[in-house]
Amino acid sequence: MHTPEHTIGIVGLGRMGGQLALQAVEKDITVIGYDPGNVTAEISASAIIRIDTLAAFREHLTPPRAIFLYVPAGPIIDQTIDKLIPHLDAHDSIIDGGNSYWGDSIRRYQRLQAENIDFIDLGTSGGIAGARSGACFMAGGEQEAVARIEPVLRKLAVTDGYVYAGPAGSGHFVKLVHNGIEFGMLQAIGEGVDLLSHYADDLDIPAILHCWRHGSVIRSWLLDLMEEIYHAQGGLEQIPPHIEDTGEVNWLVTDALHMEVAIPVITQSVLQLLASRDNTRNWARAIAMMRHGFGGHPFGPHPSIAQSRQTERVGDYIRPDRSDQAETEH
Repeated sequence: MHTPEHTIGIVGLGRMGGQLALQAVEKDITVIGYDPGNVTAEISASAIIRIDTLAAFREHLTPPRAIFLYVPAGPIIDQTIDKLIPHLDAHDSIIDGGNSYWGDSIRRYQRLQAENIDFIDLGTSGGIAGARSGACFMAGGEQEAVARIEPVLRKLAVTDGYVYAGPAGSGHFVKLVHNGIEFGMLQAIGEGVDLLSHYADDLDIPAILHCWRHGSVIRSWLLDLMEEIYHAQGGLEQIPPHIEDTGEVNWLVTDALHMEVAIPVITQSVLQLLASRDNTRNWARAIAMMRHGFGGHPFGPHPSIAQSRQTERVGDYIRPDRSDQAETEH
């Protein structure tokens, strides 16, 4: 047995769970790890104590136990909980550190409450690098239960990178909003780089990105990554335009509709991801057919029309003076 306040269990030693486990053992936290699949050589060679069954957590962890789940959102979370319950005692904690939907987290909390087991939804940000060197945590659940694991969370977080968000579900809701903001920022940076690449003269885009990273209003980790990968890939040309995502921000768009909260930037960023995947471009073909039907617009590129699209605008928009009309109406 190990001292409980310095011992945690982790289910899932993949990209996030594995890196978090490695960080933990480096900070003198004993990690009992379970993963039915293959793990990296670094995990195998580390001080992580690996077990072959979920039942083994019972003998390796002293109550109140804290078991983190870093597995994909969805049914596997419920299946793992089902298998863990028989091996847990009152006020042991299951902590879901993945990107689960916050409504599912509330349901799981209510279910485990009936078993007298604590459930904490733990939004985890910072990516793989954050898991390895210091994450950002957003915890939801009963305050007393969260307080029991807070010392470990603070050890694994960057300075000030921990917040108790509120009751069950709030940790994953806050993380979901975070991911929505992230989508909007990614889209804005992507559009900015696109504009730079379409300037009349060739611009030194890496140098511009490097400049923006130092002192500009938009400096950020995302810009840091943009410059780094732009250099590594030699520009944009070799990168497929198809953008994959796990779909959780789709949940946020639906939630916003139910809440009657307008989130146009986040919503549009999701739609742009979908547009990037349309390799057949049938939507464009359909629009071209209708435009040809009502206006005789050509199919495909047409130099003269492209030229008219690029024609310089003579002046800026001038707002019409409606003062006379306003006086007439009164």
